Amino acid sequence: MKKLLSILIVVAVTLDWVQVGAQVVNSIGEENMKVEKGLKPQQPKPESPYIADLDTETPYFQAIDSAQNYIYAHDWPVAEQWLVKAFNLDPTNPGNSLVLSNIATLQRYQGKLADAVKNYSLALDMTPHAVTLLLNRAALYVEMDSIERAIDDYERVCELDLYNTEARYSLGVLAMEHGDTKRAEDLFNEIKRINPNSGLYHEGMGLLHKRNGNYSRAAELFTQVIKVQPNAQLLGNRADCYLVMKRLNDAEADIRTALEMTPDDPYLYLLRAKLNKLRFERDEMNRDIEHAVSLGLSRDYIASQLGEQER
Repeated sequence: MKKLLSILIVVAVTLDWVQVGAQVVNSIGEENMKVEKGLKPQQPKPESPYIADLDTETPYFQAIDSAQNYIYAHDWPVAEQWLVKAFNLDPTNPGNSLVLSNIATLQRYQGKLADAVKNYSLALDMTPHAVTLLLNRAALYVEMDSIERAIDDYERVCELDLYNTEARYSLGVLAMEHGDTKRAEDLFNEIKRINPNSGLYHEGMGLLHKRNGNYSRAAELFTQVIKVQPNAQLLGNRADCYLVMKRLNDAEADIRTALEMTPDDPYLYLLRAKLNKLRFERDEMNRDIEHAVSLGLSRDYIASQLGEQER
């Protein structure tokens, strides 16, 4: 079978406390990324598409080629139209599981969540053991607050892949957020047994320690992951710990670095507002609050985090 185009983009979704990246993929089994409560996921950053053995002689593959061009130009609606056209040109093509998966991810990025669920499910009807599709649909179910369905998909991944750490991490975060810290710890320890050096183990245990109020240990665990693969979410989580520990200069450095990575993340401005409050810099705090609001955070949420009355 001729290979489909490889399009590597991460589409981020969130439900307050967990984010799992959805992928437009050319193969099953790509890993996903997650972040913790209160930190907005990074905006998608499409990579340059790579075409492998693409047959442009048939209308089917020409449509896929056109979709690739529009994905490269970040024009998700038109890219979706071309992938739909490809599917309609050859509905029985065995590569259509990937086409449907890609359609679903593009729809998800556009906020067409019901359509995305439908197409992930159709793709899974064709390839029911596709781990990446299950992970993508599970993340979408989380975004839609269909937690039981998300858990079903994550548990199915664990059945299909005894070494999959992403599903176990997500199940651990879900368990932790619902108050089952013992279940969360067991899942994170499963990750450690699978891969003693896993960043997901250290990140998960960092989140657990942070939730339990052990901020010093949480910061240490976040640091272990940051040394290997720094990202804005981990820096934000560590900064939050530093704020509680009154290590204000360290918190400031993490927030500054995180904002360089994701300058439109409202939660980072909330963290900086906390920092400015602790420094009694009210004007700067108010500016950060207004910036966070302009980027989508509610005033009620901000007030709850700052311990102040609604502004």
